[in-house]
Amino acid sequence: MFGLNPKDTRFLLIVIALTLLTPILLNPFPTESGLAQFNAGYPALMQRFAIYGLMAIGFNILFGLTGYLSFGHAAFLGVGSYAAVWMFKLLSMNVIPAIIASTLVAGVFALAIGYVSLRRSGIYFSILTLAFAEMCYRMAYSVLTPITNGETGLQLTLNDPRILDGGEAITSLPVPGLFGLQMTSYSTLNIAGWSFTFSVGYYFCAVVAILGFYLSLRIFRSPFGMTLRAIKSNQQRLNYTGMNSRPYTLAAFVISGMYAGLAGGLLAAMDPLAGAERMQWTASGEVVLMTIVGGVGTLMGPVLGAGFIKYCENIFSKINEGVLHGWFGFLPDGLEDLVVWIFARFVGEGWHLTLGVMFMLIVTFLPGGLVEGGRRIAARYRNRGKSDAAKQPAE
Repeated sequence: MFGLNPKDTRFLLIVIALTLLTPILLNPFPTESGLAQFNAGYPALMQRFAIYGLMAIGFNILFGLTGYLSFGHAAFLGVGSYAAVWMFKLLSMNVIPAIIASTLVAGVFALAIGYVSLRRSGIYFSILTLAFAEMCYRMAYSVLTPITNGETGLQLTLNDPRILDGGEAITSLPVPGLFGLQMTSYSTLNIAGWSFTFSVGYYFCAVVAILGFYLSLRIFRSPFGMTLRAIKSNQQRLNYTGMNSRPYTLAAFVISGMYAGLAGGLLAAMDPLAGAERMQWTASGEVVLMTIVGGVGTLMGPVLGAGFIKYCENIFSKINEGVLHGWFGFLPDGLEDLVVWIFARFVGEGWHLTLGVMFMLIVTFLPGGLVEGGRRIAARYRNRGKSDAAKQPAE
């Protein structure tokens, strides 16, 4: 089924089910509960889970399969966003032309950058990709201002032609949509104190992410994917066999860049604004963190890593000292102030410190990321079940 073996088909179906049920699964606490602030089932955050999960999936094809660590993937994210917004301005507010253009334009950029960068490997390749990304970032801020609108960012205006939409005069900025369905549309379901939000924007991103995951799964199981694994294992030995590995690494780089461009197009589809800050090196480092935290070279790892980091970014950053005082109000005044001061260093504006600590712990004790942690837990339960069965006397 779907060109996959039974095991992979079951895995894909589980991923599809979990993705479609995300608005319910990410709202475990009632709306009026004090723990409701840990719910993540609102559209803006769920969309970021899907979008950055898609970007991490593509990055994993390059880093996880070939071992080439790129620090420049934010350039493709930014290029995809700019291309999508230009499609909104020139052609139509329909998201289909926008995401097609973002994917293709990012692919062209990836081909050019990869052709040069892949002449080197290891740390030299990483530095080259970082240099190209910084060049794109600086050019978007200065040299290419007529295209990118500089530091203000590219955005919609009332005078945009939008020739496929008829070019009619409008009095308010339009909203991206899909054949009449606006990306901002949503419906809310209230059940016994719980509130679940089902958004058109999220489900569009989710469907695209599922298709991207399926393509990644096919690549992992294909002869092309096996060749990429051979490159990661020992590229020099592979070259000695007479096989030229460079076309394979370039193809992986271009595919990975197209994933990032598609993610950038989806960001623009959810919020039609493109800025050069999406090309900063920190954005490239973020996708590296997502992949490592989730599990390099695994299918589900990048998605888990993206969700984990975006959850921390959006949930822990909202916890301020007022919230902490509410939590620790039962303590004596002096002790309460001390505890709040300590915890305040790890939340709110200091949430990056929490992320750094968790990253160090994962790298130190779970080199395989969250996926390895799940495997260890599953193995422990299996071994416990076997030991319990062995202790039972035979009848």
